[in-house]
Amino acid sequence: MTDFPRTPPRFSATFTPAINAEIRRAAATGIYDIRGGGTKRHLPHFDDLLFLGASISRYPLEGYREKCATDVWLGTRFAKKPIHLDIPITIAGMSFGALSGPAKEALGRGASASGTSTTTGDGGMTEEERGHSKTLVYQYLPSRYGMNPDDLRRADAIEVVVGQGAKPGGGGMLLGQKISDRVAMMRNLPKGIDQRSACRHPDWTGPDDLEIKIMEIREITDWEKPIYVKVGGARPYYDTALAVKAGADVVVLDGMQGGTAATQDVFIEHVGMPILACIPQAVKALQDLGMHRKVQLIVSGGIRTGADVAKAIALGADAVAIGTAALIALGDNDPRWEEEYRKLGTTADAYDDWHEGRDPAGITTQDPELFGRFDPVLGGRRLKNYLKVMTLEAQTIARACGKNHLHNLEPEDLCALTIEAAAMAGVPIAGTNWVPGRSGGF
Repeated sequence: MTDFPRTPPRFSATFTPAINAEIRRAAATGIYDIRGGGTKRHLPHFDDLLFLGASISRYPLEGYREKCATDVWLGTRFAKKPIHLDIPITIAGMSFGALSGPAKEALGRGASASGTSTTTGDGGMTEEERGHSKTLVYQYLPSRYGMNPDDLRRADAIEVVVGQGAKPGGGGMLLGQKISDRVAMMRNLPKGIDQRSACRHPDWTGPDDLEIKIMEIREITDWEKPIYVKVGGARPYYDTALAVKAGADVVVLDGMQGGTAATQDVFIEHVGMPILACIPQAVKALQDLGMHRKVQLIVSGGIRTGADVAKAIALGADAVAIGTAALIALGDNDPRWEEEYRKLGTTADAYDDWHEGRDPAGITTQDPELFGRFDPVLGGRRLKNYLKVMTLEAQTIARACGKNHLHNLEPEDLCALTIEAAAMAGVPIAGTNWVPGRSGGF
């Protein structure tokens, strides 16, 4: 009798080993999984776009002799004191509580040395961040943690947070092990007790109330400060239009690749849209209202390189914000702590349990022993270097496209590698003039 080799077993495409493991974990614990780090599924992203450099039909600029400007003004619509930044790369809101005090100081140091801004995040304003941030944006969130009129006046801009990309429609989480004495005092919370922020502001139920709140903040700050409105990437056309109608100076749009917020894994992976799909809709809303470049658009969610910056601006953004990339630049998820990451049941580049407060790098923790490892001066220097490289990369691309300012980049400078990316970004498939979903041929 002949023995035929058996066909190797195949995993189910529906019930994969990872899905099966999650079912077992849920059945054993009765608790949903919470993590940070953003979505881990593959999504159309900036890597699916390419620039069309100049040759004969377009005239490139000489990198060593011809200027390519990078500055940006934010808040020019109503604010008496709009913000002028040297580079269009800002630091997104990440709270003290989620981050250590030294980490917040390092963000301020690096951003200030690069001529850009930082953002407070939930939980109020720390003296480390205000003292080391030349330009500081104060987040006004549903929780109101640490909020007081004096800090609104001390800030350079106010960002009213309606939603985040990691959890549009959901509230924030801060586990009890990160509620230290200082965090508890700033947030008026009991020490060591899990905290969950509300998913919506307590004093409005719609856009009309948002308009009232913006007016209230303008009066508190004597109309000096630019008012940002931040929304998660879910319905960007209508959310952008309503933010503009409510009186926003700047709209901040955060796609689902935004990863610094801790929330349910099911939320991270199944709610929201990729930032690539969000930008054109928000730009269309601004254009329809005659407000593009008058109300500035900042986009975030998975920005990593100067190429990402240039592509976001070419699609119509005025600036970008980085969060996860900034933490990595500071030294988070560094392989030098690999042994300790393994003790936590993970590995350096996969570590996403920032919410648990056991970060070996000392950045996403309130443990004095752990955050004592982190040098904010060195961290700030590393962030400065990273922002410099991103800016140089974006300038290199802009010059290659014949542009003397990053804001002169446009969708015509782009093509897409995939049908999905072309449809989302509204640019043609490479080698054709076809934009999926629009009329036209090859």
